[in-house]
Amino acid sequence: MVVYGIYYSLPLIAAGALVGYLTSNWVFGAPFYILAAFCLYFFRDPERAVPPGPVAVAPADGKIVAVMPDSAGANRISIFLNIFDVHVNRTPIPGVVREVHYQEGKFHVASREACSEANEQNVITVEGDGSTVVFKQIAGLIARRIVCRKKAGDQVAPGERVGLIKFGSRVDVLLGPEWEIVVQQGMRVTAGSSILARRRDREQ
Repeated sequence: MVVYGIYYSLPLIAAGALVGYLTSNWVFGAPFYILAAFCLYFFRDPERAVPPGPVAVAPADGKIVAVMPDSAGANRISIFLNIFDVHVNRTPIPGVVREVHYQEGKFHVASREACSEANEQNVITVEGDGSTVVFKQIAGLIARRIVCRKKAGDQVAPGERVGLIKFGSRVDVLLGPEWEIVVQQGMRVTAGSSILARRRDREQ
């Protein structure tokens, strides 16, 4: 995912160098260098230690803005990512990707409740160890580019990278009744490392 940072930063560095050359003053190119540095920072992709056991981990860094029943009877955990969070998304559980469904939609502010259904999103269904977990990469007001590198039939390890959402966004996780939620609204979580839920029917 770091390649995106290089992709965005190189033109900005070139623009800064050009402005500095044309004005004979590097200071005028400084804003471009600052933006280039931010792009490299934004698209960082640190390694994460994935906890063992029958757990569901956070698919994204950010703040939990909702923990509530879903319309389909599952429990929904919504995570809001600001522009300073790592935007690489990871699978909550190991297993097989059963479906990847892209849904067109609007671009409401990602922290709003309505965006869970109304916004553009990529819905990923993973089945493993007798459980099916759905998580959604949801675009926001600024984030209008969802990247998913997985397809139906792919095997995924716990906390494996699956893609990213560019520049501010939201990720929802839908968990069935076999999962005991262990997080609360307002908590901050880390993708691949923070435990969202534990299996009720498995020894810990």
